[in-house]
Amino acid sequence: MPLSDQQRQQFDDLVKKSRVVLFMKGNKHFPQCGFSAQVIGILKETGVPFETVNVLSDPAVRDGIKEYSSWPTIPQLYVDGEFLGGCDIVKEMYAAGDLQKKLGVVEKPVATPTITLDERAAKAIKDADEGNGEHLRLEIDDKFQYELYFGPPQAGDIEVVASGLKVLFDKASAKRADGIRIQWVDTPDGGAFKIENPNEPARVKSLTVTELKTWMDEGKPFEMFDVRGEDERTIAKIDRARALDAAGEKHLLALDKKTPIVFQCHHGMRSKSAAERFLREGFTNVFNLEGGIEAWSQKVDSKVARY
Repeated sequence: MPLSDQQRQQFDDLVKKSRVVLFMKGNKHFPQCGFSAQVIGILKETGVPFETVNVLSDPAVRDGIKEYSSWPTIPQLYVDGEFLGGCDIVKEMYAAGDLQKKLGVVEKPVATPTITLDERAAKAIKDADEGNGEHLRLEIDDKFQYELYFGPPQAGDIEVVASGLKVLFDKASAKRADGIRIQWVDTPDGGAFKIENPNEPARVKSLTVTELKTWMDEGKPFEMFDVRGEDERTIAKIDRARALDAAGEKHLLALDKKTPIVFQCHHGMRSKSAAERFLREGFTNVFNLEGGIEAWSQKVDSKVARY
C-alpha cells in the first residue's frame, strides 16, 4: 500500500534525524537478528556515531520503511539521508572501503595477522576441501564468535598462509586475529576445530578430558576445583580436583587472577556456572571441563565410578 504524504514525511524526518541511521530489529545495544548485529558490528568498526530505529517496536515503521526505500528486508542503512542498502551491501561496501569513504573515515592499513594451524587441523581442512576454487575463510565478529568455512574471495580480503594453506580474512576479522591458533581436538562427536585467540576478552573456555589428561602428564601448572557436593565426591572424584567448599573457595580467591583454573562437576553444567562466576571475580584464565567426571570415566580413567 503506497505511503501517504504524511507517512512519507515521517520517514523523511527519521532518516535525517542523524547523519547515519540504521533501521533494524532491536537497537544498537541489543540487536535482535543476526543481520542487524552484523551491520552494527561494521558501524562500530568505523567509529562513526550512528542512531538506530527499532522496526519491531512499531508495525507501521517495519512495513513502511520497506515501501519508503523500495527494499524488502531489514536492516536498512541510511547515510546523509541516502539509502545505501541492507546487510550484504553494507558488508561489500565495507570490505571494498566504499562505506568508509561515504562516511569520511580515513582507514588505516590493516596488518596481516600471524596465525598457526596444527597438523591435525591442517589435515582436516585439506580433507574437507572439495577443490572447487573456494578458500578457507575465518570470520570473527565483535563478540569474538568464529565462523570457519570455505568461500570465494571477496574485495578487500587479507590473505594469510599457514601450514601450506591459504586463509582469507575480511578487514574486521583480520584486526582480531593476530596470534590465533587453530587446533583439531577430539570431542564426543568425533572431533572439532578449537580456536585460541589471545585478543579475546576473558571468558570461560572449554577443556576436554583428553586435554586435561595431557596437561597432567606434561606437568602443566593449573588449579582444579570440583563444584559437586561431598555426597557425589564420595561416589567418584578426580584426585587432582579440590572441593569448592568454604576452604576451597578461600584458596581459590587467594590465587593470582591469571592462574589457569579448571572447574569440574558431573556433566559440565554446574561447573560452567561456577566458572562464569569466578570470571566475574576477575579471573582471566578459566576453563570448564566438558562432560565433567562422566566424560573422564568414559574416556580417560574407567576406574572412576559412574553414577
